[in-house]
Amino acid sequence: MSQGVARTAEHVAAGHPDKFCDQVADRILDKVLEYGAEDRTSLKGIRTAIECLAKDNLLIVSGEVKLPEAVRSRLDIVELARGVWSEIGYSMNPEELTVIDHIRSQSVDIAHGSGTGTDAGGAGDQGIMVGYATDETEEMVPDEWLLARNLCKSLHDHRVGGTIPWLRSDCKTQVSIDSSDKITSVIVAAQHADTVSTPEIHQTILERVVFPVVGDVDPARVTINGTGRFVIGGPTGDAGVVGRKIVVDAYGPRVPVGGGAYSGKDPSKVDRSAAYMCRHIAKTVVAHKVGGAKECTVKVAYGIGKHQPEMVTAVSETGADLSAWVHEKFPDLSPTFITHHLELFEPKGWHYFDSAAYGHYGRPDYFPWERVANV
Repeated sequence: MSQGVARTAEHVAAGHPDKFCDQVADRILDKVLEYGAEDRTSLKGIRTAIECLAKDNLLIVSGEVKLPEAVRSRLDIVELARGVWSEIGYSMNPEELTVIDHIRSQSVDIAHGSGTGTDAGGAGDQGIMVGYATDETEEMVPDEWLLARNLCKSLHDHRVGGTIPWLRSDCKTQVSIDSSDKITSVIVAAQHADTVSTPEIHQTILERVVFPVVGDVDPARVTINGTGRFVIGGPTGDAGVVGRKIVVDAYGPRVPVGGGAYSGKDPSKVDRSAAYMCRHIAKTVVAHKVGGAKECTVKVAYGIGKHQPEMVTAVSETGADLSAWVHEKFPDLSPTFITHHLELFEPKGWHYFDSAAYGHYGRPDYFPWERVANV
């Protein structure tokens, strides 16, 4: 594992403008799957690739879909987006958000093929997906990423719970750890009401957020709102785009990413489903200590229209090649098998919306890809 090496990770809260876009995209996906589940035969044909761009009170929703008319005709993109706007806490008046629905149909070239294509269960695009697990934390994610995530989640909980009433939705955090595993830097950017003083912001966040999450860190190593004030946030302070936080969504910069974003993509998209499967496999390797692994990185690569990956590798922290074990225990890594194995088209007790903020991983009590397989 990467203990003994200096490392840094950041995280962003649900109110970050990029996360707003991710959450809108996944709220649309959830609604599509909900409507599709009413006629289960239509689920196999559902395809979504939703993109969003937000600036100020304007949201453009675009991308490509393949949906039964009974599903598409019921989708109210404006209502769904405005609901997320209010839930995040940008405003109690959702109608102030102007939404442009520019969603179009998916290219037929992707779906068709001679035994390939998405209609036949093949991958919808080429790409590389990465999964990772480590035993250094209970959640099996890197410690620096976990601390940064938990700081953001603490800020969120204090805002939603009203225990720090002047907090607003947009927040970012960053944690650095040195080669001896000592925290050397904590950075918090927390949006706040204009009426609260800078000293109160600093003291409150230090005592009620930073210390409870990261422990007894030297206050001199903590920076809170480095420019002094953070009143203007969300899409007013910065533009937001779907998929711009893929490293935050995954494991932090210690672990490579394949490059594909998750949010807004239906489970047939290997960018999402295969990445989840790689996480599932990596957790299983570490949990069962396959080859003595304390850390595992799994990579797969697909070609468009193909049923099985072009490459499957699994490596431990020592460089031991565990790929043969993965091939033996998980011989079928087709999109069809993955979506069935993880029940991705019919979520039971969870929603894609909830994956769009505070990480797709490190939440073992919620998402099915966080399970450890019985092998």
